[in-house]
Amino acid sequence: MSTKDEPLVEAKGLTRSFAPRGGWFGPKGSDVRAVDHVDLVVRRGETLGLVGESGSGKSTTGRMLIRLIEPDAGSIRFDGVDLLALADRPLRAMRRQFQMIFQDPYGSLNPRMRVSTIVGEPLVIHRIGANRAERKERVAELLEQVGLSPADANKYPHEFSGGQRQRIGIARAIACLPRFIVADEPVSALDPPVQAQIVNLMADLQERMGLAYLFIAHDLRIVQHISDRVAVMYLGRIVEEAPAAELYRDPLHPYTRALLASTPSGRPGSPTAPALSGEPPSATHPPSGCRFHPRCPVAEPVCSRQDPRLLPVGGRRRVACHLVHPPGSGDRPERSS
Repeated sequence: MSTKDEPLVEAKGLTRSFAPRGGWFGPKGSDVRAVDHVDLVVRRGETLGLVGESGSGKSTTGRMLIRLIEPDAGSIRFDGVDLLALADRPLRAMRRQFQMIFQDPYGSLNPRMRVSTIVGEPLVIHRIGANRAERKERVAELLEQVGLSPADANKYPHEFSGGQRQRIGIARAIACLPRFIVADEPVSALDPPVQAQIVNLMADLQERMGLAYLFIAHDLRIVQHISDRVAVMYLGRIVEEAPAAELYRDPLHPYTRALLASTPSGRPGSPTAPALSGEPPSATHPPSGCRFHPRCPVAEPVCSRQDPRLLPVGGRRRVACHLVHPPGSGDRPERSS
């Protein structure tokens, strides 16, 4: 079995709800189920792209995988270790193995800190380096690894462009030599030429360091260039998962086809695939049956009645769609929750 066949992060049944704030004229409403019974595997050294519209639960899922947000239910294992069973001290020791790259390179860096402090902070927290001189040398090495100059260590974030700030964020993320990084929309705030530079940098670091990524994005073009596999998320659930080449060549779920058709210069799933239209339903009161059926151009009556399970379609593909797995074909419909 090759390295990329070995699971590093395994999540089962991940669920998380949030209580909405009450308005001026009434009490709080129903809880919002941001993530609803999600199963994911990220293998060693691979990139799993996680795509979907805003509000689909992508960021919440990523943060739960590294316990920045605690799940209401489910399990998370990192290299076989039950993360949810770890107390504060062992969890703190484990954190050096997984890190995060944030979406906003302007807001994720402390404007009052010099770059040397920002990048060196993980080294101090995890007690890497025997003394200040060793940590200073390590910061210089990290800046060079991400395409910056060691002299930049004395500058403040406002002295850099958006792309350079994201490079600083990446240097901070790899400082402790992690094995897994959650990259939450890491290039969405950048111009297209800079996006390509950052994606190429991340791919280069992955090859050199053996990193595994969960790459969260809404732009399917970006995900295509860096991902080994892609999971498509809609209203808190995974609706399709497949090797990247197969998903882009032959998307099976109507939502995936619509996302591709809506992507500039993207390739629709079929010549007649309509672009995505309308807004996602409220997560507070999701539709019965398939959650996508109110927007689905090919929905059938069963789609509004039965909730499709996420089932295998040969190889490593999984799809939750009655058009792919017709009711009565031997598969039980997934229970509604």
